[in-house]
Amino acid sequence: MLSRQAPTSIRFCKCQYQWRPLRKRTFSSTPISPPSQVSRASVLGATSSELDRLGPRIDIQADQIKIIKGPSEFYEALKSKIRGAKRRIYLSTLYIGKSEHELVSCIREALQKSQDLEVSILTDALRGTREDPEPSCASLLAALKREFPSQVEIRMYHTPNLTGIRKKLIPKRINEGWGLQHMKLYGIDDEVILSGANLSSDYFTNRQDRYHVFSSKPVTDFFARVHHTSCSVSFLLRAETPTSHILSWPSTNPAPSPLTSPAAHTRSIASLFQPLLASSPAPNPSQSNTSLYPVLSLPPSINTELPALRSLLSSTHLPSQTSYLFTAGYFNPHPLVTASLLSSPFHGTILTASPWANGFYNSNGISGMLPAAYTLLSRRFLVAVRRSRASITFHEWRRGTVGEQDGWTYHAKGLWITLPTDAKESIPGDSALANPNSTSPGPSITLIGSSNYTKRSYGLDTEVGAVMMTTDEGLMQELKTEEQALMKYSKEVGEGDLQTGERRVGLGVRIALWIVGIVGGAL
Repeated sequence: MLSRQAPTSIRFCKCQYQWRPLRKRTFSSTPISPPSQVSRASVLGATSSELDRLGPRIDIQADQIKIIKGPSEFYEALKSKIRGAKRRIYLSTLYIGKSEHELVSCIREALQKSQDLEVSILTDALRGTREDPEPSCASLLAALKREFPSQVEIRMYHTPNLTGIRKKLIPKRINEGWGLQHMKLYGIDDEVILSGANLSSDYFTNRQDRYHVFSSKPVTDFFARVHHTSCSVSFLLRAETPTSHILSWPSTNPAPSPLTSPAAHTRSIASLFQPLLASSPAPNPSQSNTSLYPVLSLPPSINTELPALRSLLSSTHLPSQTSYLFTAGYFNPHPLVTASLLSSPFHGTILTASPWANGFYNSNGISGMLPAAYTLLSRRFLVAVRRSRASITFHEWRRGTVGEQDGWTYHAKGLWITLPTDAKESIPGDSALANPNSTSPGPSITLIGSSNYTKRSYGLDTEVGAVMMTTDEGLMQELKTEEQALMKYSKEVGEGDLQTGERRVGLGVRIALWIVGIVGGAL
């Protein structure tokens, strides 16, 4: 990662993912020099060599990346880019809101202007048809397919984990606990937005997430391959009549249906996606100031995100005074993520949604128990922090109250890693994020994408993201601004705060958590 003038390039490394516990880290009596003595580039270069073993790397320039700050800006940028599309639009999302007529009108407008434009949309089958036969995501998209039959393809992924009698018995409101198409990729021509946001009104108005725009053809092409490969193992939405639609399994799909042959379907996914992660190296390595490492989770056989995350949290190449911020809207980390957070030698800040910023706050039925369930899980984590003596502070995000005027929900997820700037700042346990006098330009590494880093994310859902590593101080400052904007609405909480008064969790929530696990679901 050197010159800003070098061309963009992509290279690949062969990888074989295996579930292995990380070795216990041992420490030398000689401290690692901070980046003032050992250049940031050399520290990151050593760290990148660990990521190179997991999958592809795409080298780009920092000025090809834009960080969008909030939901309304995300929506306006998405609409603007769609209206200007000339060749392709691909959208991978959990669902498109059934009333998102304005967004669909933007796609329609682009299709009318260019007969060469091809539109491919991938959603989840369970979430996309949940309201059928009433208006739904499926019915909204079926209308677009009827109008542009040769230019539009709608695909819906169905988990192989929910079939037969289990599918019939599990209520629609909670069946997503058995697996979803959870990737968020919004590609338009040679730009792609990586995010955790879905495409519905709350994600465009008052639900906080992250949104990174990459203006790079190699990046956009790579994630297009991820999108279209996912489409090839998904149901096709067919608009049968002016008022009806069905999901069918095309004979041209390179895998059997997940409803009739779930095990064979899973094996096919592994074989289809492996080439994306194990291609041969490109012959001309490039020089750049920023590298992107795409990561995937396609249970049960492919997962490059989890080892990348654990590698970063335990890297022996980073100075010991490094700090990190880890966030997830739904805080229920996979046990291996929890272990990595607790054993990391770096000072950490955890940020998650408060119950009043949880999208399920005051929901009807069993889903209304979820905010309390996440409180219980957060308290258990804080108990583990105390017992392990980890250097971690825990924060909850709240901006008003869900359902009330000016109330927001929190849906952001990711990791930011900040290197210390000089020896004076490098105080053990001192986070550059929490230190207002820090002169650190900002994080050099971030993890972005769709994953919530849970057992469900890595055991049931399909996820996509990327590790971004940069030496560009302008981009580092933008990442720092992104961190600070999220922390602005946060408050530190402790173990005691989560077990008194209205935060006390009842027996019913504890029993519900146990039952979900017993029947094979996950939060």
